[in-house]
Amino acid sequence: MIQLYDTGAYLVNGTEIIPDTGDAQAALKSKLGGQAPTKEEAARNTIAYGILKEHNTSGNMEKLTVKFDKLTSHDITFVGIIQTARASGLEKFPVPYVLTNCHNSLCAVGGTINEDDHMFGLTCAKKYGGVYVPPHQAVIHQFAREMLAGGGKMILGSDSHTRYGALGTMAMGEGGPELVKQLLGQTYDITMPGVVGVYLTGEPIPGVGPQDVALAIIGAVFANGYVKNKVMEFVGPGVEKLSADFRIGVDVMTTETTCLSSIWKTDDAIREFYEIHKRPEEYKELAPGAVAYYDGMVYVDLGKIRPMIAMPFHPSNTYTIDELNANLMDILDDVEKKAQVSLDGKVPFTLKDKVRDGRLYVEQGIIAGCAGGGFENICDAADILKGASIGADAFTLSVYPASTPIYMELAKNGTLATLIETGAIVKTAFCGPCFGAGDTPANNAFSIRHSTRNFPNREGSKIQNGQISSVALMDARSIAATAANKGYLTAATEYAGSYRKPQYHFDKTIYDNRVFDSKGVADPNVEIQFGPNIKDWPQMSPLAENLILKVVSEIHDPVTTTDELIPSGETSSYRSNPLGLAEFTLSRKDPAYVGKAKEVQKAQKAIEAGTCPLEALPELKPVMETIQAQYPEIGKGNIGVGSTIFAVKPGDGSAREQAASCQKVLGGWANIANEYATKRYRSNLINWGMLPFLIQEGELPFANGSYILVPGIKSAVENKVPEITAYAVGEGLTPFTLTLGELTDDEREIILKGCLINYNRRG
Repeated sequence: MIQLYDTGAYLVNGTEIIPDTGDAQAALKSKLGGQAPTKEEAARNTIAYGILKEHNTSGNMEKLTVKFDKLTSHDITFVGIIQTARASGLEKFPVPYVLTNCHNSLCAVGGTINEDDHMFGLTCAKKYGGVYVPPHQAVIHQFAREMLAGGGKMILGSDSHTRYGALGTMAMGEGGPELVKQLLGQTYDITMPGVVGVYLTGEPIPGVGPQDVALAIIGAVFANGYVKNKVMEFVGPGVEKLSADFRIGVDVMTTETTCLSSIWKTDDAIREFYEIHKRPEEYKELAPGAVAYYDGMVYVDLGKIRPMIAMPFHPSNTYTIDELNANLMDILDDVEKKAQVSLDGKVPFTLKDKVRDGRLYVEQGIIAGCAGGGFENICDAADILKGASIGADAFTLSVYPASTPIYMELAKNGTLATLIETGAIVKTAFCGPCFGAGDTPANNAFSIRHSTRNFPNREGSKIQNGQISSVALMDARSIAATAANKGYLTAATEYAGSYRKPQYHFDKTIYDNRVFDSKGVADPNVEIQFGPNIKDWPQMSPLAENLILKVVSEIHDPVTTTDELIPSGETSSYRSNPLGLAEFTLSRKDPAYVGKAKEVQKAQKAIEAGTCPLEALPELKPVMETIQAQYPEIGKGNIGVGSTIFAVKPGDGSAREQAASCQKVLGGWANIANEYATKRYRSNLINWGMLPFLIQEGELPFANGSYILVPGIKSAVENKVPEITAYAVGEGLTPFTLTLGELTDDEREIILKGCLINYNRRG
């Protein structure tokens, strides 16, 4: 059902793939009647290239400096972003900036602090000329689809699932500092990304939904990094067989492949979407040129895809539901083995106790958020459930429409009544089930969800307290089929009935009544409303000439998620308080990290105060003696002392900048990794003045608790030294090599200054 090409490929007239083999040019010339574009010319015919060219300000398509048309953030990111921009002189939002409130919207944790953040957002929207979407009105990405997306446009969001490619909008999710740059008139700087074609052919069979297609693709491309940091461009005759809602449901999950962004060819289905949403002028026909070259090709036969399930604890841990049911105990045994890696063996984990009479029983179903809460998903689920009951046992079903306009239409067409009479609960627009702040299951319970992620703790369990539940990702249709069977895992292809496919009518009356829209007009007289939890960023020092780093955490998991670096869930309430949030850093992965980092930070604080770091951190004295035996010039006035972590491949998942900033707040100067899982996380490190060191795979020359000397690091960054000699400090100095990867001149300056805030104060 999924084929990955070993080479790049040409796409001719949008329908024929010619692999980039030795005879590709001859095949092209034969197909085109004697003339064929070069590979370089054909690469400029992708949709992605055209959009990036229109938004690039550098004049050099190899090194892009992009300015976005619109920005969007939610209530666990916009406070930090605006606070950072304010510290750098923000006076007005230069482009439309939408502040939604869909993560901490329950205002259920931490007293007043969630609603304090919301009022901060409202007053900032008034002061700086933005848009404020109150809690429960829409999840961030659905509002963007309904009200912001436009053909050929680019949107930057501070949430990793910022994906509107199905609507012809190239959207990217990044950490907050990248939005700060846009707010300050700066640019998003990247090397021209590769573009991978996703060629869709055939048509999905009844019961197969967008999550099934998405999981099949994720399962095929995640582990091998096939689309990592590239743009996925959806083409082929199968696209026109999919509704707009179906395309959106596939598109939002492209984030889980670790791609940079996505874009789709557009047609009458997307034209109709914009017409339904009263914005017909935003439609733009997009298609690749007559001959387009892609750096890779993912061939997807939609007709062969069957209902899928991503087992704990990653969206790429995929099987067909039929395969799972046919090989239940073997697959559950494999899941247990993988879980022990994800959970570090800290708690016992099994799903074998869910097997009843040879079938897998689940305790919870959730259809929610930017992936599951779409109109078509919920209507199809209701059709499967009509006349059924979810039963009076442990199994529960919650449905969260992605926006109030969707909710209103479901009420008008009777879908809500159909769902509620089965025993399901229909709730307001909320992202909580996706990041561990809503519908937390019981200990040892198993939840199936049409949401975006199933990492450990994303369902709300706390491993450090011995609490563990788990999530499998599924499509809304198979969740409904399972609910109709009272919790016994069932593929939607077993449903023999029909689907109504009611017409969607968008009514934005509630937005007109409740959403504050400044229309881009700032009012500098508005006073920002602060709550007691909203704190400024602490002062951060510039990079010293020489660094002494202590390794305070060592992680050898194949991939480390941002959820493990800084947990989601209830900790999200503290994201407006840098010091308060930092207390949770690595708390679920390495609870000793915070104390160790703080201890090392005492030395740097002593340096900043002009006192002796050796008195603040006595264990540093023998380290300095060893260093000065070889480097006598290293000492007072030219050193920085801080912490670092090693992880094999950190940064998968969320765009949250706090995965890096919390380390910085605790005195972190660097990460050391074999590779970084996403561009987002590496950019977050850089924007917080942290060195994104790379080390070759193999036995490490240091261990947890070791000290590392990086002499002349400031000069190395300034002079673009490709390889940096560092030393593990023991009885002597043991050299090893670090690299920093590609850095723009601005990124180097940010690191040298200590963080983006300092960089923007350079005048």
